[in-house]
Amino acid sequence: MVSKRKYIDIGANLTDLMYTGIYNGSKKHEEDLAAVLTRSFDAGLDKLIITGGNYEESRKALEMSTTNDSLFSTAGCHPTRCLEFEAEGETPENYLDKLRNLIKSNIGKIVAVGECGLDYDRVQFCPIDVQKKYFEMQLKLGDETKLPLFLHCRNAAEDLITILQKYSGLKGVVHSFDGTKEEADKFIDLGYYIGINGCSLKTKENLETVKLLPVEKLLIETDCPWCEIRPSHAGYSLISKSSFHESVKKEKWNSTSMVKGRNEPANISHVLDVIAAVKNQNPDELAAQIHRNTQDLFFSA
Repeated sequence: MVSKRKYIDIGANLTDLMYTGIYNGSKKHEEDLAAVLTRSFDAGLDKLIITGGNYEESRKALEMSTTNDSLFSTAGCHPTRCLEFEAEGETPENYLDKLRNLIKSNIGKIVAVGECGLDYDRVQFCPIDVQKKYFEMQLKLGDETKLPLFLHCRNAAEDLITILQKYSGLKGVVHSFDGTKEEADKFIDLGYYIGINGCSLKTKENLETVKLLPVEKLLIETDCPWCEIRPSHAGYSLISKSSFHESVKKEKWNSTSMVKGRNEPANISHVLDVIAAVKNQNPDELAAQIHRNTQDLFFSA
């Protein structure tokens, strides 16, 4: 059934190998991205932004976005991968130049700088000082291109806010937000939007925070193939039963069903359902407002 609502998924990791049927290095089924996209458009997605997590992934996301007028992408380096700036045979300046050239050659398809930011939950992959250094370096790209930032923040809101305060005039979204109302307020005061997905709706505390956030500053995403809203999450019971799609285990894959445990853009309605329920708002009106917010940030130039 085709949805009457319009959605924009601001964070879809469609370059992930799960959409080629590979899970943990093992091939379980054939590539099914075309079927995933068909379900997405049938569910009301009129635009999807494919996330780039490093230079190579950003290049692949761009290439994928050129296959459909409804697909767009980001370009940047995730905080846990910032050691790539210093990899053997690489220099930080050259790595940044590659990102810069990719973005400036594809304005219109690449609609944001990122995913970039800080992640203090996974410093085993990249030390904090390295994350900070190359996050600030990527902020130059936001200033040069005037594109919004697609920001990652895990247990690092204080430092992220401190850095962003030094760079006035930038705009963007803190995606997959799971922080406090006070942290959200500080990001909003700096002019940033708050991105909500299943990882933002796990606990009762998360729901209380989302309830208090202004709808004019909310965007929604799936962060697929991750961050689905699971039965153990506080928001699960608030999902409309009509929003669920048939799903099967990957070993019993077929092209007409979702794969259990693998999130898809079509599930973005689940996120909308939960936000509408906790805010006690009409979901159609809320969807329209969030769609306008997203258009304003990424597609108003």
